[in-house]
Amino acid sequence: MKIWLDGGLQDSDSARVSVFDHGLTVGDGVFETVKAQEGRPFALTRHLDRLTRSARGLGLPDPDLDEVRRACAAVLEADPVPLGRLRITYTGGYGPLGSDRGEHGPTLVVALGATTRRADTTAVVTVPWTRNERGAVTGLKTTSYAENVVALARAHEHGATEALFGNTVGQLCEGTGSNVFVVLDGEIHTPPLHSGCLAGITRALAIEWTGAHETDLPLDVLDRAEEVFLTSTLRDVQAVHRVDDRELPGAPGPVTAKAMRVFEERAGDDLDP
Repeated sequence: MKIWLDGGLQDSDSARVSVFDHGLTVGDGVFETVKAQEGRPFALTRHLDRLTRSARGLGLPDPDLDEVRRACAAVLEADPVPLGRLRITYTGGYGPLGSDRGEHGPTLVVALGATTRRADTTAVVTVPWTRNERGAVTGLKTTSYAENVVALARAHEHGATEALFGNTVGQLCEGTGSNVFVVLDGEIHTPPLHSGCLAGITRALAIEWTGAHETDLPLDVLDRAEEVFLTSTLRDVQAVHRVDDRELPGAPGPVTAKAMRVFEERAGDDLDP
């Protein structure tokens, strides 16, 4: 496997980032995960736009998107797996052991890992911790992911693949690495960005392609929703067949099944929508 680091490709077993990199010491970095099929990235422009927004939100210099595109192309060409997770990581770079940044400039790493197609349905759990919809990094895709690691571990303990958060005012927000949609009276709804959720790339496309509504939703909407589904880069649109102890028989339901079909068709027609 080849990894892009310090302006060029390196072997994965020899590529090294400093132990003083701010992305490691204090989680001062942003990232994107891009789906790649047969060596071709999906929705790369949207991902790079969000990478820039996240970097600006942390006060990092804008990434050189031409370099990022070259890096993605080089890594994909070196290992064009059938289905891959292309990870772009951009950090504050070498710095002191504290919150202050150094002056060496940012670090860019692009790596690729093979993955498999997700199942059509999955189980989720709700967790007792909340998303802070008013935090300094709310809505940014940062490398400070420990909260998600803890919540996802809880999900795995309960036979689920995702954990769902409410926010500080008791509204449904998002998953650890996904956005959540519910079907009420046959219509699709998803939490708005002011709930504190990430502006997911797949979320935006699903809203555009299905006509979903952005709606403030109480967390207990999960107890009465007719259907529930998740969206993310590697899930695309994935139905939920269990929320905590509540079974949703017949998942994917008709509305979700249509959303899955529409997303697959539209994504197949345009790799960079």
